[in-house]
Amino acid sequence: MKRALLTAAGVLAVFVVALLLFAPAIVDRAANRVLNAPPYTTSADAEKLYRDLFVVDLHGDPLLWDRDINERLRHGAVDLPRLVEGNVAIQCFFIVSKSPYGQNIDRTEDDSDAITALAILQGWPRETWDSLLERALFQSEQLHRLAERSGGRLVVIQSKSDLRRYREARAQNTDVVGGILGVEGAQVLEGDINNVEKLFDAGVRIIAPTHFFDNDIGGSAHGVEKGGLTELGAQMIADMEARGILLDLAHASPALIRDALSIATRPVIVSHTGVKGTCDNNRNLSDEQLKGVAATGGVIGIGYWETAVCGKDAAAVARAIRYTVDLIGIDHVALGSDFDGAVPVPFDTTGLALIAEALLDDGFAEEEIRRIMGENAVRVFEQTLPE
Repeated sequence: MKRALLTAAGVLAVFVVALLLFAPAIVDRAANRVLNAPPYTTSADAEKLYRDLFVVDLHGDPLLWDRDINERLRHGAVDLPRLVEGNVAIQCFFIVSKSPYGQNIDRTEDDSDAITALAILQGWPRETWDSLLERALFQSEQLHRLAERSGGRLVVIQSKSDLRRYREARAQNTDVVGGILGVEGAQVLEGDINNVEKLFDAGVRIIAPTHFFDNDIGGSAHGVEKGGLTELGAQMIADMEARGILLDLAHASPALIRDALSIATRPVIVSHTGVKGTCDNNRNLSDEQLKGVAATGGVIGIGYWETAVCGKDAAAVARAIRYTVDLIGIDHVALGSDFDGAVPVPFDTTGLALIAEALLDDGFAEEEIRRIMGENAVRVFEQTLPE
């Protein structure tokens, strides 16, 4: 009996170790599916144009997962070798701090959290297990460490001068990628406005007030109350603008968007979204909201996943871009993939030439495609980043 108990304990120990080692990778692969594997084929004209573009992706979430993105991976959508191969000049890396179980685009409560288990299983520091701020600081540190180990291939951009130097370097060597840090949901402040400074010092240059649930900053489009901006939220926006942190209204409730646009004095973005004009659901923006963001001088990052564009290919992305351009003008549209954000996507980051080809097929001129694929986003960074 004693030997049997020891054997059972040994089996359990092996199971626990296996769970700790392999569960995060299994979850990563299941959550971040690429529907069509590379390589991708485009026309000669599209490929020639694409290779001459300065491409910016306003939203990706690879920092959440236990990966070394300096190495080429066989899963997910983003890593440094594929960013280089895909001619991506700037990738915005977003920090995810909390995801309730069963979250959905219509009504999500904040009474549970899947990231806690992921943090423990992935071996994050103990302080991250019960602190959303510490999770944000840990993920920001991860990007800086990745840049340090990249041999100069990844550069973290934190200021206008960083951006100027990076663009000069990029003009000489397209094997270098710029990274900008963002936060998805200001619940990471943990109710303390002073934590904006901590995030700024950690390199964060974009903050979205909400993610999938309401918080003490304001309402989410997917929350329970879906309320407007709170007093703390208004203080946060003022502090962000003073520091040069860009406001991102992705996932914000209509009331929060209205309130934020009424007090914003600098361009704002929506880093990853769809539009109701081509895909009508609670995740996507109305015409009024699109016009409001454009009025600040900001940009709309069109996503690639099905809930955003009601399709599973580059043509659906181009359709949403066409609608948005026709409504608010060519200067206010950008790309926002949501790569590795637990949504299936039609291609990985090596496939963005497919979007350029779809835009050409839709009748966009080359100069317009240059703006959409990156130059509009760069203009906003030049206007909002600190000196």
